[in-house]
Amino acid sequence: MPLVTSPTDSELPLLSGKQHTEPSLFQPANLLREARRQRGLPEVSVPKVCLLDPDGDIARYLAAGAEGSRHPGWACYHTEMWTLDHDGLELGVVGMAVGAPFAVLVAEQLAASGAELVISVISAGQIAALPTTPCFVLIDRALRDEGTSAHYLPSGRWSQLPDNLRAPLIRGLEAQTRDLAQPVLTGASWTTDAPYRETATAIADAEAAGAVCVEMEAAALYAYAQATGRAVVCIAHITNTMATAGDDFEKGADNGVHDALATVHAIASLLRSPQT
Repeated sequence: MPLVTSPTDSELPLLSGKQHTEPSLFQPANLLREARRQRGLPEVSVPKVCLLDPDGDIARYLAAGAEGSRHPGWACYHTEMWTLDHDGLELGVVGMAVGAPFAVLVAEQLAASGAELVISVISAGQIAALPTTPCFVLIDRALRDEGTSAHYLPSGRWSQLPDNLRAPLIRGLEAQTRDLAQPVLTGASWTTDAPYRETATAIADAEAAGAVCVEMEAAALYAYAQATGRAVVCIAHITNTMATAGDDFEKGADNGVHDALATVHAIASLLRSPQT
């Protein structure tokens, strides 16, 4: 039996002691089972397509009674789920899952609850020139400047949009973008755990690597997707320049809810179509 060596005080635990193919003892299905038992919730599957809404704009819109209803069986301890029918697409929406660890925690629980496709609409800051803003960017790869991805994949610079989703999405969204209120571009992002450490040097490094925006979830969600074979798509809604250029963070009518839902609907339709 090999000896277990202790790390020195100078070693970062994040980069050591990982066995990426070893199953976790703590499983999301077990947590959800206990949450249902404690809270008296029925075992009801979530919609097959679910939306992560870190800013919470869509969740608040639905909670205000505009449309949709609260899911009766969503057993997450930390969030609520709202469901709606959007032009024939049943959609579950979970708000406020901000940051890489929280986003992946919820994505794992969504998969264990019956979700087959998770789409994250991430509010992002612009760090490279773009043709127009506000706009959406289909994140095709994300710089792994966060910690969660290290628990799912060996060390590496990028997390990637799953290969089986890339071609139908890029091809289909390019064809559909003229019908959407805000254009959908394709590009790379920089995922950070520390939004208030977006220094000029860090931004320049990310831009030099090819990132067009900065956000807090995509690299971890894509690492989770790659490690588990799950279908996850990250869309950045680029609305700001980190409040460095006057009026900022404007998403449009109802804080961009309708534009975001239209983009989510387009993505889900492309991936669930028999042609793809």
